[in-house]
Amino acid sequence: MDAKTDNAISDSDAFAASWDEPQKSALSQAELDKLTDDLIEALKTVYDPEIPVDIYELGLIYKVDVSDDRDVLVEMTLTAPGCPVAGEMPGWVEDAVKKVEGVRSAKANLVFDPPWDASKMSDEAKLALNMF
Repeated sequence: MDAKTDNAISDSDAFAASWDEPQKSALSQAELDKLTDDLIEALKTVYDPEIPVDIYELGLIYKVDVSDDRDVLVEMTLTAPGCPVAGEMPGWVEDAVKKVEGVRSAKANLVFDPPWDASKMSDEAKLALNMF
């Protein structure tokens, strides 16, 4: 990214609760809090078609950066590199994020480091999949 200040939200387990080190932002804390909540809700509308759990609860979202201009960059992974929807899922994420009020643009990039495993899933996802 360029010299603009970014606010990063990392690790899906703590996504809603923690931002990376606080930085000065053109957005107020109230705006950032609302945007965070809205982004989480948007991400929860995208499902892995092979698993009846949304991508947020599956732990597929590794990082979300929000610029002062409200451009959103999502780093995400897949449950397996050979996932049949690998070419489509980033577009689904971008479409969901773009629907959030106030978001100017959205980009989703696939990353495979670290590789996804079941430990990244939320308790809610594990419960839904009877993994307890």
